[in-house]
Amino acid sequence: MTLDLVIRQARLHDGATPVDIGIKDGRIAGLAQGLVTDAPQLTAGGGLVIRGFADSHLHLDKACLLDRARNPAGTLTGALEAVSAAKRDFTAADIHARGARVLDKAIGQGTTLIRTQVEIDPVIGLAGFDAVRRLRRDYAWALDLQICVFPQDGLLNHPGTEELLRAALAQGADLLGGCPYTDTDPVGHIARVFAMARDFDVDLDFHLDFDLDPGWRHLDEVARQTIAHNMQGRVAVGHVTKLSMLRPDRLADSVALMRDADIALTVLPATDLFIAGRDHDHAVPRGVAPAHVFHAAGVCCTVATNNVLNPFTPYGDCSLPRMANLFANVAQLGQPADLDRCFAMISDDPFRLLGHAGDIAVGAPADLVLLPCESRAATVAAIGRPLWGMRSGRLTFDAPAPRLLAPPAPSRTSAS
Repeated sequence: MTLDLVIRQARLHDGATPVDIGIKDGRIAGLAQGLVTDAPQLTAGGGLVIRGFADSHLHLDKACLLDRARNPAGTLTGALEAVSAAKRDFTAADIHARGARVLDKAIGQGTTLIRTQVEIDPVIGLAGFDAVRRLRRDYAWALDLQICVFPQDGLLNHPGTEELLRAALAQGADLLGGCPYTDTDPVGHIARVFAMARDFDVDLDFHLDFDLDPGWRHLDEVARQTIAHNMQGRVAVGHVTKLSMLRPDRLADSVALMRDADIALTVLPATDLFIAGRDHDHAVPRGVAPAHVFHAAGVCCTVATNNVLNPFTPYGDCSLPRMANLFANVAQLGQPADLDRCFAMISDDPFRLLGHAGDIAVGAPADLVLLPCESRAATVAAIGRPLWGMRSGRLTFDAPAPRLLAPPAPSRTSAS
């Protein structure tokens, strides 16, 4: 077989017999044991090979801000105010530089697909959108970047925001977001966002219900509008921390609501844990929506990064296995099947949510990542860091396992 590259001993599924992957012209040309070829070889050593990880909710435009925006109280209000103040000095060049730092990290952690949220309002204008469009071009050699424009600080309370959002959508933004909890008219905010989505025929992704009061929520209105606009399967909601406070019966009702409206749920453990429960001095609630319950019921669920080194989340290395492991800890999931489902929430489900195929098959692009573990569950349990990745058959990063340098064994003479 004439190939450009062959990857030996690649495990494609848990427990599967390793196979060789033949690559030609940037695509997978063969999947079989013992491919006969004189092409250059790369070994997977029996490790798990996947299409990569997908981060369904990441803010590139406000990443890496701790040198200029702080949130000593750790509250949502404090984070919003700190970023809003810092945003006045943002430039397209500044946003591009900070976003590039995050994408460098993400690529080295095996992420090959990202949906990034980009703030649009009269303060920042389209500077963030322009910077992220440039990042999408600059990093196309390693990953796909989907752009979701949204009004972080509200829509109806900031005249001119809708016009800017429409301009971004006209210029190629992939989808539209909403953030009704920051608006003076949340229901009107939701209605306008759905109207714009209809006008541009784009999907929606909401920041929603980011507090711990189960007495009210906007999820019901989003579900109602989703069905009214026949947008089932085209709407996602992120955070929804109120879900963490529901009794089992009310949680079951919420599962049914999201399943019937075919709304996807994105959980952002690092941010939600950092922000939630700040007004409690004991028995502090976790504030992380129980995505595993929704996932088990057939709802598309994803676990994502959200923020990196900013007032909403003052840490982060862009490792999605680490984020899945964090969610597993919070949700107290330890059985292999449960950990496998956590893996699905950083791979299978976000690939599906973002409209990309996640399978490795003959004819598919040779976009591959090697994991050091033999199973998906083990990758979550051990926070397995990828060893290498490639796009269209070309290596994009290489991170070999550490080589331990043990001292030489003492000689028999010196021991005596």
